[in-house]
Amino acid sequence: MRFSGLRITPPLLPSAVFIVAILVTAGMAAQSNRLGSDADLRPHNVTLDRTVYQGRKAVRVRSMPSADAVFDPHQSGTGGGIVVLEGSSFHNGIIEVDVAGMPQANAPALARGFVGIAFRVPPDTARYDYVYIRPTNGRADDQERRNHSTQYASFPDNEWLKLRTESPGKYESYVDLVPGEWTHLKIEVSGVKMRLYVNGAAEPTLLVNDLKLGDGSGAVALWIGVGTEAYFANLRLISKGS
Repeated sequence: MRFSGLRITPPLLPSAVFIVAILVTAGMAAQSNRLGSDADLRPHNVTLDRTVYQGRKAVRVRSMPSADAVFDPHQSGTGGGIVVLEGSSFHNGIIEVDVAGMPQANAPALARGFVGIAFRVPPDTARYDYVYIRPTNGRADDQERRNHSTQYASFPDNEWLKLRTESPGKYESYVDLVPGEWTHLKIEVSGVKMRLYVNGAAEPTLLVNDLKLGDGSGAVALWIGVGTEAYFANLRLISKGS
């Protein structure tokens, strides 16, 4: 860890050494601006480009019409795809990001602007845990839809419908959302536990104590669902030692 420009005078030396020792012992490593112009982004079943959205430099990710067309006819999956952050490595720690999502024009009827983050993604992207929001549900005139505003799932064996059918209400929750508006997500992961905080809330909106893929590691990825146009900005990773 580098402290450029930091000057320590003798009276402060013991305290400074103590702080550094805590950080080193905790094994914390911050990785900011992971969506900068030099980021290596690898899309899977989605398109991406760089743009400015509501005053922020952002990565825009959209589901592909060809992929949407073969979306599971029983609506048991989520369609869409991911954008892997090449070079990222994540086991335990914190992922923070600003997202905005909305259904594309001519999107499938059940599109909700699904947008979120996948984590512990292996090189072959064959399986991963992910958490996301459904922006059009946040202020829906239907309480049941509101209760489905956030969602944890695991690809490919524990998608939302399976989890909702087997454990109603356990892996999703309500939070106030507005389609197309920036929403801040903070995701804390430790072992088989995950906590989702939305828009700076002190308490988590969604708690998961049994991540379906267990305690693993891998890359971080941007995630969107079927029929979605989404924007991502200000991605920050804080990895913590085991």
